[in-house]
Parts: sequence; C-alpha cells; structure tokens
Amino acid sequence: MADLFDTAPQADPPSGTGNRPLADRIRPSRLSEVIGQAKVLGPDGPLGSMLGSGSLSSLILWGPPGVGKTTIARLLADETDLAFVQISAIFTGVPDLRKVFDAARLRRSQGRGTLLFVDEIHRFNKAQQDSFLPHMEDGTILLVGATTENPSFELNAAVMSRAQVIVLDRLSPADLELLAQRAERELGRALPLTGPARQVLLDMADGDGRAALNLIEQVAAWKVDGRIDPDTLAQRLMKRAPKYDKSGEEHYNLISALHKSVRGSDPDAALYWLARMLEGGEDPRYLARRITRMAIEDIGLADPAAARHCLDAWALYERLGSPEGELALGQAVIYLALAPKSNAGYAAYKNARAEARRTGSLMPPAHILNAPTKMMKDQGYGAGYAYDHDAEDAFSGQNYFPDGLKRPVLYVPVERGFERELKRRLDWFVSQRLKRGG
Repeated sequence: MADLFDTAPQADPPSGTGNRPLADRIRPSRLSEVIGQAKVLGPDGPLGSMLGSGSLSSLILWGPPGVGKTTIARLLADETDLAFVQISAIFTGVPDLRKVFDAARLRRSQGRGTLLFVDEIHRFNKAQQDSFLPHMEDGTILLVGATTENPSFELNAAVMSRAQVIVLDRLSPADLELLAQRAERELGRALPLTGPARQVLLDMADGDGRAALNLIEQVAAWKVDGRIDPDTLAQRLMKRAPKYDKSGEEHYNLISALHKSVRGSDPDAALYWLARMLEGGEDPRYLARRITRMAIEDIGLADPAAARHCLDAWALYERLGSPEGELALGQAVIYLALAPKSNAGYAAYKNARAEARRTGSLMPPAHILNAPTKMMKDQGYGAGYAYDHDAEDAFSGQNYFPDGLKRPVLYVPVERGFERELKRRLDWFVSQRLKRGG
C-alpha cells in the first residue's frame, strides 16, 4: 500500500531496451550477482553475516566511484523487505530531510520500515548529520550512507558510533573482465577488440565498473570491420583522468606512499608515486616542499647535501616551470631514495623539545652567562668560563646544561654515510669530556 509520500508504482516498461544505458540494463537483481565485493557480501563477510542473522544495522559504504554502493543499498532493501528511499546530500536540504523522515514515520505506522540511502553523505554538515540520529535510534530509518571520502575524517562521531563502516574495493582487472562478459551477453555480441585492446579498455576504467560499462557501450556502438587494435582504440577513446582529490584522503595516501618509498630506498616506487601525484594534478610546489622535508627527516646528517639538492630542485622548478621543472623534482626523489638514511637528527630535535618541556625554566649555568654589568659580575655571571679556543684541542669539556640537571643523551648518530664521521667525532668529545670532568 503506497502512503502519501511514496511514488506511485510505475507500469512495467515496454519490451526492448529503448534508450536505457547499458549499466542500468545489467544492474544486478540479487546480491549474489554483484561483482567484486565478495569479501563483504559473502557468507562470512560483514553484510553476509548480518543478512544471515536477520540483523541488518545502519551502514556507511565507503569506496571509490563505480564499485556498487547504490546497487548494494538497493538490494539490501529488497533482501530485508524495506522501502528503499534514495537522496543525495548534494541536492537535499533540511526541509527535504524533514519530509523524508515524516514519510518514514508514516510508513512505519503502516508496518513497513525504510532503508534511507544517502549518496555523498559526507557533504552534509554537522547539523544535517545530527538530524539523522533520533530517527536511527528509534528505528524510523535504517541509514545506509555512501561516501568516497574517509568517514573518520568526514562524518560526525555520533553517526559513526551508530553505523558500521563497510569498505568496498575498486574493481580488479578480473572483476572488470567479468563485467565486460556480462555486458557482451546483454548486447548479444562480442566487443570488436583484439586481446591487447580489450585490456587497454579495461585499464582505462581504472577500477570503476560504471566507467567500464560506459566505455564498453561506446565501443559496441561503433560500426567497424574486423577488430580494433590498441592504437586505434586510444585514438577513439579519451583516457580517463586518474582519481585524485588534492584535498582528500587520496592526496594523503599518495604522499605517504611517496615518503615511505623514499625512506625505504626504493627509487622506482618513489618515482611512481611522484608521477601518480603529478598526473593527478598535484601542485609541484607542494611536492617540492614535502621532498625537502624528507631530506631533513629521513636522510638528515647522513648526507647533508640531500637538503641542498632538494632546494636546488625546487629552485629549478621555479625557473623552468612545468613540465621541464618536474624532472628536477624526479631527480631529487631518486637522490633521496638512494642516499644513506638517518633520522638521528630528527629524533635528537624531538628529544630536545621533550626535555625542554620537562625541565621548564631552569637557568643556564652561571659560567656561560654574559656579564655586561658590574652587578652581574658580582652575581657570578661568567665566573670560571673556559674559552675553548685556549684549551687543548680547542675543547674545554665544560658543562653547558643547567646545574643539577643530569646530562641527557639527545643525539645518537648512526653508522651510515657522513653521520659515521659525526659519530666518530662525538665519541671523541664524550671520551674527552669524561677525562676532563665536564
């Protein structure tokens, strides 16, 4: 029975496909037909377990575009006999939400629950997200939100605590091939592609099932004799831009991958992630700054020239611009990946900051204080200071920490690169300090 807010049932569409897109024509009618998400939909997966026990809870479906978030939500409603209501956070305001909740409440009074599917749920602000809470808690709605952004960054803690996050994966090449075969069965013919061209077509989809079906539909409409090779395919189809959000999680994932590849001394992987970010439209100046930070944090004094190399690459980019200047950044990444690694200077700095916070406002020892006035001299400022250049080996061995503070060890150099030489020097100073009682 339809209520006042439900859309009236529509007549069955006429026979034939008409202008229905291919993606709609082969949309799964059962969860078992969904391609690529077996780990969450299988009997032992989170959704499979929920359905098996008859206890479906509110969900956040998190994954890249074109992996089946909307389809899964719709089929979950079918499996649980819930009314399926779909809204988009982009086009829905507070008055619209109020109508949706009123309709769900009326539907509930008639004995039927509502699965409310919210696409792009991360685009709702905090107040809008909070408006879901009472209706989730009293069972008026079962919320299924879809997002391409990390929910832990974008969604309220209150919503997160009432919903289980389900992570959906991008489709693998094998998944896309299964999708292509399903499309060919629907079309009633094979795609006019050579084997290598077919692989290029699926690579163009970049793990996005919807994009793959759109490309397949374009190719199927071509009137050609024989089979198309990769070069002809590339001329006829525009390669999709890589999925990359310069302000979203993908940005942080890729810069983390670049940084850790440099730290792991893998120049090939480091270059790959640098190229991925540049292909995605990342600002080369941001990359120049982060690469310079890597030189300070992970190479440090094991190769003091590394930071200078990065600064030179940065300056070269500013002089040359794109794309020539990006080559300088690539060479800097190679240099860093192959440089000896040490975070001893970075660790020493953090140790010093922690020690400074712990010891508060302890004064320097009096013998290293300047005494520009007679009163300060009378107070003992500068008394007993040993001028290192006058000492044997230009080293007095005096104490420079506050009186009463047990001398901490902050810098521990490694036996790599130039820092091996710094360790040799440090060991000598330590031994001389012990001899001279400093």
